[in-house]
Amino acid sequence: MILAILWGGSLALFHWRGDISVLDRIEAPLTDLRFLVQGPRIAPDVVVILAIDDETVQQAGSYPLPRSVIARLVEELGRLEPKVVAIDLLFVDPGPPEMNQALAAALAGARGVLAAAGIFDRPIQTVFSYDSSELDRIPIARNLFLPVTPLRQVAAVGAVNVATDPSGVPRHVPLLVRTGDQLLPSFPLRAASIASNQNPVIEPNHIELDGSSIRTDLGYSLPLRFYGPRGSIRTISATELLKGDLKAEAVRGKIVVMGATITGGGDVFPTPFDPVMPGVEVMATAIAHLTTGDGLIRDRRVRLVDVAMAITLPALAVLLLAWQRSTLSFAIIALVALIWIGLTTVAFIYGIWLSATLPLAATVPPAVLFGATRLWLDRRRAEELARESRTLRHFQPPSLTDRLKRDPDFLIQPLRQEAALIFIDLSGFTGLSETLDPNEIREVLREFHELVDQEVVRCHGLVASFMGDGAMIIFGLPEPDPQDACHAVEACVRLCSRTNAWLATLPSSISSKLGFKIGAHYGLIVASRLGGDSHQHITATGDTVNVASRLMEVAAHYHADVALSEDLFDAARDACSVFDTGILDEAFQTSIRGRSGPLQIRLWRSARPEVSRKA
Repeated sequence: MILAILWGGSLALFHWRGDISVLDRIEAPLTDLRFLVQGPRIAPDVVVILAIDDETVQQAGSYPLPRSVIARLVEELGRLEPKVVAIDLLFVDPGPPEMNQALAAALAGARGVLAAAGIFDRPIQTVFSYDSSELDRIPIARNLFLPVTPLRQVAAVGAVNVATDPSGVPRHVPLLVRTGDQLLPSFPLRAASIASNQNPVIEPNHIELDGSSIRTDLGYSLPLRFYGPRGSIRTISATELLKGDLKAEAVRGKIVVMGATITGGGDVFPTPFDPVMPGVEVMATAIAHLTTGDGLIRDRRVRLVDVAMAITLPALAVLLLAWQRSTLSFAIIALVALIWIGLTTVAFIYGIWLSATLPLAATVPPAVLFGATRLWLDRRRAEELARESRTLRHFQPPSLTDRLKRDPDFLIQPLRQEAALIFIDLSGFTGLSETLDPNEIREVLREFHELVDQEVVRCHGLVASFMGDGAMIIFGLPEPDPQDACHAVEACVRLCSRTNAWLATLPSSISSKLGFKIGAHYGLIVASRLGGDSHQHITATGDTVNVASRLMEVAAHYHADVALSEDLFDAARDACSVFDTGILDEAFQTSIRGRSGPLQIRLWRSARPEVSRKA
């Protein structure tokens, strides 16, 4: 989270200073999209464009228009009493003196504003001092092209420069330009201030004009909020004025912006609404923003919201992924991103330009990196757990492992229930161990344990433990079953069959010394966990367990394969038909070592007398 906040904070710092052109490139198409979602707006009626269009050039006979024609247009406009006549044309070449005098005389009779143009190394001045003022960020003009002296002596002058994005779309109009030690107002600011009969007051992060506060972006730049395609601002052909057809009501009390809209004139810009927007309409748009206050708001307060979101969203994304690492988390993050884009769109419609790109750029890389890393780590952890689980399954029966997964507290509290117990043991194994190599002994035990495990699992039992050359088997764990006794008698027969077959495969030097014995009983047991904190095992205790173990001795004493209690025989009922494969004795009473009373038992021998059973 700290790294995500640092990443978002670094992007936020660059955004706060306006030094993050890469994100501005991404922000540009998103801004255009928001313009299209907003749709065209009705332009205010305070500004009118007097267009020097193709018809005007055709009537005048040449382009650029002679200054005498411009003088006539200004003179005629003056009679119609506009607030301001702002001429978006450059008069930087000397020109014929008589024409300059005629234009100067016309301008003297009208409240005129002429255009100047600056050449900049950068559109916004970068300042690395954190205690610098906004004035230090005003763009510095390397060269400034001013109107010729006779004209600028009788009219105000303003810079017509605009700041465009990499695609050429005008995004801001610098309201102030530095040249040497002086500040030159922009063309729109000069026109708006003359129209209001007040000089603008420069305040931190805004400009006061005619009692209104114009909130500005970095370096006192004015964000542009286009009204629609070309012609959205009322446009009148200069031909109407030259012919005398223009009515006074069309321009009286309004700001008239005169400029070229001629095809191929060159002073055009692409906008979200129109690929070819005349520069004069861009200037008229900025003038309308200054006089009506309907422009976009992107000042320090708006950028502060961007900064806050750039720091908050990455932290929330990391927290969300840390809380629940799944596709749901990524879906929620994507939903938050869409919600933010939606909020920026709604704010844009109301004239607030929040950055859609900055919070997303601050959020997506940490979220993707953190999420991918956690998923990779989780996958590695899952693989490790799977390996551990596969390993542990070799030490615990699968049925017991599955139950412990579902219920980790299984048998922490002892459980009393009816169950069938089987004990099986190899006879003669101790003596054999004295003569065989340890590796051979291990191989014999491995094969024996493997066959016991396979047959017990097949009969739905549980090998509670292997004890050297023997095993304790429980039918009734981890879940009791009405068929536990049936499964137990079936297991007795199958174990005899498999063990006999296995002994027959061993070398005669081994098989001649080995035999087996099985004891089986049914009754009440207490199932529980035994052991310490470092290791526990599940086992069964009680008289049933002791009897089943002692019955192995009875089987060995009578040279039988299996000694089973009458209790197990009765509980298994019809399932005891499995004993028909061998010889089942009638029930009789016998004493059990360590037990006070006799026990009713049965003996069973498989029908393979050629295999010896060592006592």
